[in-house]
Amino acid sequence: MPADLTPDVAGSATTGPATNASATTASATTGSATTGPATTASASTGPAPGRTRARRGVWAWTAPFLFPTPTSMRRVALAGVVANAGIIMTGAAVRLSASGLGCPDWPDCTSSSLVAARTRGDPIIHTYIEFTNRMLTFAVMVVAVLVIITAWRFRPAGARRRGLIWLAAAQPLGVVAQAVLGGIVVLTDLNPAAVSVHFLLSSTILALAVTLWSRCAEGSRPATRLVRADLRVLSVALVPVVALMLAAGTVVTGTGPLAGSTFVPHAGGRASYVPRYHLPLEGVTQLHADIGWMLGTLVAVLAVCLQLTGAPRRVRRLGWLLLGLVGLQGVIGYAQYFSGLPAGLVWVHVSGSVLIWIAALRLMFATRDRGPVVPVGEPETGEPETAGAESGGLGSMGGTLTVPSKP
Repeated sequence: MPADLTPDVAGSATTGPATNASATTASATTGSATTGPATTASASTGPAPGRTRARRGVWAWTAPFLFPTPTSMRRVALAGVVANAGIIMTGAAVRLSASGLGCPDWPDCTSSSLVAARTRGDPIIHTYIEFTNRMLTFAVMVVAVLVIITAWRFRPAGARRRGLIWLAAAQPLGVVAQAVLGGIVVLTDLNPAAVSVHFLLSSTILALAVTLWSRCAEGSRPATRLVRADLRVLSVALVPVVALMLAAGTVVTGTGPLAGSTFVPHAGGRASYVPRYHLPLEGVTQLHADIGWMLGTLVAVLAVCLQLTGAPRRVRRLGWLLLGLVGLQGVIGYAQYFSGLPAGLVWVHVSGSVLIWIAALRLMFATRDRGPVVPVGEPETGEPETAGAESGGLGSMGGTLTVPSKP
């Protein structure tokens, strides 16, 4: 038996079929690891490094809008706030540089040119300033479209939030409305009533953008107060007072010497002037100042009471910030009035009013809480999200009082 087995074992170890098959397999494996057809096919069909980088770049740019997280949603909403605040400030610069009729027609810049071109009777620099501001409207529209796309795609807990979508939709619709109203302003030779409505509509769109920015950072539960009930009421009451101050400011501007243009293109060659409010400048200025004093007093009371009652730190900081802005605004207002209303100082005053508007809205929202945003894919703890939870609106008073442990 051993003699018979020895050749078989030797053959198996050297020239047996199993060994040949094993060697063939090893050879195939070796070929696959080096120059085999499988590797060649895999290498030829794989994506090029440049294409991979391009895809990653596209994904990095589009993911915040198409697959927004709570953080990216908040950033996009903040971009909407910045864009709408910026267009108000650039619009004020157009008016205060006497460039309001630099493009005397609409939607074209002039009767013979869609873009900026020299017009009879007005310096070319005024045309460039006005046309540049018109072009900025397209940038604001791009931001507005991105805001509504992001709000539509934002689905915390797997469901869209209708309130956020409506707030986002107001921005592109507002841009269209502002473009039409801006055309009316130009074609009526900067009628002060049209200019006032133009500014107040911009302020309304900005308020909706700030509301979206605040609401997308919180959940959809019913609001609970973070401060005393009377202080919550006062924080809400500040918003219409600021709005009243903005409206009075437009009347002062529409009455004063800064008409927005020194050239009236639609007068047909006759001597003419930009229409103004027929009101006493001192009277409307005093009314504007009185509203400012009332606002400053209310903000001072609120800031001090928030500090003494141990309100959350963020709320207290916003209260002091708003008080500082209102105080600075008062100093600038008196300085511009007694220095003869220089255009640069008036622009700083207008820009300050925009910041006060934002701060007042932020303070109002900070005095109540709706819980955290639910990350995508995670169930909400506590009450489920409902459509009715979105109905709190801008001035929802909230329910129970939450007292912080430390001031």
